[in-house]
Amino acid sequence: MHSRTIGAPPLVMGILNVTPDSFADGGRHDAPQQAIAHGLRLAAEGADIVDVGGESTRPGAAEVPPAEEAARVVPVIRALAAEGVCVSVDTRRAAVMEQAAAAGAAILNDVSGLSFDPAAMAVAAGFPGPVVLMHMRGTPADMVRRTDYPDGVVPAVCDWARERLAACEAAGIGRERIVLDPGIGFAKTWAQSLELLAALPRLAALGRPLLVGASRKSFIGHLADAPTPDARLPGSLAAALWAATAGADILRVHDVAATRQALAVWQGISGAAVRQGVDDGDGKGKGD
Repeated sequence: MHSRTIGAPPLVMGILNVTPDSFADGGRHDAPQQAIAHGLRLAAEGADIVDVGGESTRPGAAEVPPAEEAARVVPVIRALAAEGVCVSVDTRRAAVMEQAAAAGAAILNDVSGLSFDPAAMAVAAGFPGPVVLMHMRGTPADMVRRTDYPDGVVPAVCDWARERLAACEAAGIGRERIVLDPGIGFAKTWAQSLELLAALPRLAALGRPLLVGASRKSFIGHLADAPTPDARLPGSLAAALWAATAGADILRVHDVAATRQALAVWQGISGAAVRQGVDDGDGKGKGD
């Protein structure tokens, strides 16, 4: 997976939480058939990737036993992959990664950046596809108390990215397979999440594709007086378009169809702007 061409639309990753307690849609798709149907719906709406997770990572969430997590996600991944859907597995655990890969998962997406499970690095090294490393301090259970960045959140995330890239390469995970996620809302205050979104070009300069997951996050509620996740679609679209403009390669979203429409309009306007830069409207270029 390589960084996209400037001005090209990012890939859209649809979120499929097979959990009873995720912050935005917990319990809506926790039965296998419901989850499979929703995953197929996300693909039909234009998701390039469907990200299947069996453990909530909302603030304060408790850990789920690996066997239970695998039981939630593996049947869903197998069914979606059999239908030709590009599936990623959202997990911190090596055992779940292995089972998900065997079921057809094409991407590993680890919110701990392969640091939670000591065996995850080796599993990722033997996995042929892309690996998403997300920045998060601590765990979902305690991350809200881990937001102190003495030198600033942006330098901290950049330093973390360099360290994880080096660690992955040393473990046999080729740099070309790594995607970076700054972890919007994970061990970040709402203001720190805004700083990271504003700094996406700086993160893109690290030379790896960027995944941005801002959909329905609490910083939108803070800025727009939208206390519930379901009320944050307009803010989610605004964040997605900002991220697209700033260089994000993948947008991880709940609302695939709405995001696709917003991106289509953004891309149309961007294309018109590029054409105007070449042609001033009378058939002559600006340099003529």
